[in-house]
Amino acid sequence: MEQQQPLQKTIVLVGMMGAGKSSVGRALALRLGVPFWDLDGAIERAAGKTVAEIFADHGEACFRHRESLMIAQLLHEPPGVLATGGGAFVSAKNRALIADWAVSVWLDADIELLWQRVRHQKTRPLLQTPTPRETLATLHGQRLPKYRQARLRLKVKPHLTETALANKIADCLQQCPDASGRII
Repeated sequence: MEQQQPLQKTIVLVGMMGAGKSSVGRALALRLGVPFWDLDGAIERAAGKTVAEIFADHGEACFRHRESLMIAQLLHEPPGVLATGGGAFVSAKNRALIADWAVSVWLDADIELLWQRVRHQKTRPLLQTPTPRETLATLHGQRLPKYRQARLRLKVKPHLTETALANKIADCLQQCPDASGRII
């Protein structure tokens, strides 16, 4: 394996809940030898509450505000890998920050795979509805136009491991640093 070039910008993983942003992000950070940040985890540590508690106590608007502040803070750290929450890239402000300071990578998973991964999780505030699968599908449809604005797109398939996905991202960044819009 050839030597990886030093990371010039933070890599920001975007996509729906269940796409694998945190697990792929950890593997990518390990491969690149850089810090890894999980956005929801950083928000929870700063607030002293879980994401679900922030939603319940203060509402989604408060959570989204905290999310934007934390993205701005983390993008001013030395380059690393940042796994965002599913709704973070929906905000035009966040997309602009990420475009200016980082390289966005959309982990594009189909609705069936997403549902298989999140259907038993009770920690997803937006899925606490009478019809969570339909809610997930609606969110997916609403967010696709925003996710398509990511610099790179990685198709997530059930048979690909987190390490394999991380290697695809690292190899693409190494071989074609200006691969805007490329599907890998």
